[in-house]
Amino acid sequence: MSRNAKINTLLLAIVAALAVLPLALGLGDHKEEPFSGADGEAETAITEIAPDYEPWFAPLYEPPSGEVESALFALQAALGAGVLAYYFGLRRGRRQGEARGAAARDARTAAAGAADTAGSGA
Repeated sequence: MSRNAKINTLLLAIVAALAVLPLALGLGDHKEEPFSGADGEAETAITEIAPDYEPWFAPLYEPPSGEVESALFALQAALGAGVLAYYFGLRRGRRQGEARGAAARDARTAAAGAADTAGSGA
């Protein structure tokens, strides 16, 4: 197994552990919504500290349900992943194209040099 494969396997195991451990250890069992996110936690903390606090801004769009909100978040994540995949794929394709172009130039130069050597030796 190559060094990069070992590092990738280790990183994948760490990510899997970060996803599974909170569920396996029961973290958040004492809460009504165990994994609600930072926004919900912040709102709860602010309400406890200052019950009369008024937010400065209101959301532009409030989804009708949690399912719609989750779907929009998943769509946003998918679009972001698509943009990143496109960028990295484009970068890799350009790099491969440059390598093929350099190899073709080297082959033409070598062929021209061999033809010159054969032509001058006769």
